[in-house]
Amino acid sequence: MENKYPNLLCFLENKTKGMQNNVALSMNTIVGWKELTFGGIGILSKHLASYLMEKGIEKGDRISIISESNPEWAAVLFASILSGSVLVPIDIKLTIHEMKSILSNCMPKVLLVSNKFIKFAKILKEEISSIQEILVINETSSEREFRSIHDLDLYKDKKWRHRGLNKTALIIYTSGTTGNPKGVEITYKNMLSQVYGISRCFPLKKHEKLLSILPMNHLFELSVGFLTFLNLGTTIYYPQNLKPENLFYILKEKQISFMVVVPAFLKLIKTDIESDIHKKSSIGKFWFNVKYALAKFVPSYHVRRWMFRKISKKLGGKFKGCISGGAPLDLNVGEFINRIGIRVFEGYGLSEASPVVSMSTQKHNKLGYVGRAIPGVNIKIDEETGELLVSGDNIMKGYYGQPELTATVVEKDGWLHTGDIAEIDKQGYLKITGRIKNMIVLSGGKKVFPEEVESVLDKSSYIKESCVVGTVRKGGQKDGTECVTAVVVPNFENVPEGNDADIFIKKQVSELSQMLAPYKRPTKVIVAKENLPRTATSKIKRKEVKELYVTD
Repeated sequence: MENKYPNLLCFLENKTKGMQNNVALSMNTIVGWKELTFGGIGILSKHLASYLMEKGIEKGDRISIISESNPEWAAVLFASILSGSVLVPIDIKLTIHEMKSILSNCMPKVLLVSNKFIKFAKILKEEISSIQEILVINETSSEREFRSIHDLDLYKDKKWRHRGLNKTALIIYTSGTTGNPKGVEITYKNMLSQVYGISRCFPLKKHEKLLSILPMNHLFELSVGFLTFLNLGTTIYYPQNLKPENLFYILKEKQISFMVVVPAFLKLIKTDIESDIHKKSSIGKFWFNVKYALAKFVPSYHVRRWMFRKISKKLGGKFKGCISGGAPLDLNVGEFINRIGIRVFEGYGLSEASPVVSMSTQKHNKLGYVGRAIPGVNIKIDEETGELLVSGDNIMKGYYGQPELTATVVEKDGWLHTGDIAEIDKQGYLKITGRIKNMIVLSGGKKVFPEEVESVLDKSSYIKESCVVGTVRKGGQKDGTECVTAVVVPNFENVPEGNDADIFIKKQVSELSQMLAPYKRPTKVIVAKENLPRTATSKIKRKEVKELYVTD
């Protein structure tokens, strides 16, 4: 790993000195834009770090944050680095019981929260003996008994705590939050390897403006949307909410040029544009279709944006590209967004890999693939199982307090078992084809990967989303064996009038399934009336879908 900075303390010092007055982070609020410069991040971080050290926080002690994404989040991260503590970000969508389970596992000494989560913080402090203090990260605390980090005394000259590259910087909890919490230990080496590897994939300039819409507690956003782009010197903007009208407003108001997104957001853009096209006259629709067909043969993305300048203007006029990760990108959506002049860089990763493994770039971008391994990362396919294995400075230290579990996924020579089935072509492009644990094994031994079936069903404009699961047959010759079941949500606005939605959608599934081998076709179709449950990064919760809609 190229070690441009000896450690993350130097990373912070370099940015705050070299770009002190440049706006680093900004958030829209009901009273306007709230900005934090690079210098401001440094000052607020040092105030908080100094306070933590005065209060007895030692190297390796845990502190935790429960907050929506905002500029202060950055100060908490860097304060943890300066004070030598370990930061534990908590998913704000978890229940109080799930939060308690995680915090009881890592036992933090300080809990930092936004005003929205003070009530949760009070309950957690009462029930978790390790929590000594609650601090509010907003400028003003909504309750007087808790101090805001903005009101802490000026920091004193401190000897900031340098820690080795192999020391734990973050603990990211990924699953098992109600029973046996699984915390991924991310080291300083892991974080730096990500910053340098991803930075070399994107030639973004200091004048670029980014819109951040993913939760900061998620490692994908923390590594890519925050640390990497902060390292590049860009300005990052946070929305007050994720309502489409608010996001489109910020794209235009701040002339956003780049984003880190999940596929669901790109699908939202595509749906919104198609809705506008649907309202056009017959001539308007005709000319759009002509331009769309021609754009396929236009290599310049700048020219493509000019061809669709009305769409570009709606997206702010400067929006030129985005990184898509966290879930598979529908090929139709990816092709549409690329065709109108917005580059889509698809990536792949998992928390245990800190998290990015591969990424598309301007020179190496192949739709349907998740790019090539980023610098410093090695990948290979297990010849027997087809599983993707990963090694490099990005591989986690292990699962917090669970060495036996760690040994089941990380081999002694450092190769991480991802649990994903994948292919690598001759040019090194990576394609994820399914999850080992999601695999459906039919009675004849045939294997079906739900993701492959879903990618076919999601091609239909009549289907909003789908989830394919394996269910157990009851009765008959195949009693006890698995079969393919599809749970689909109709795009009710597109279902032709006079049609029964259930019958119409089931017919659509039947027709689309002809594109699949007979054994992969769903034998049971369930039509859901509401959106399927998703995680904070828009991944469908397959287990919950099965519990809600499927009766074996």
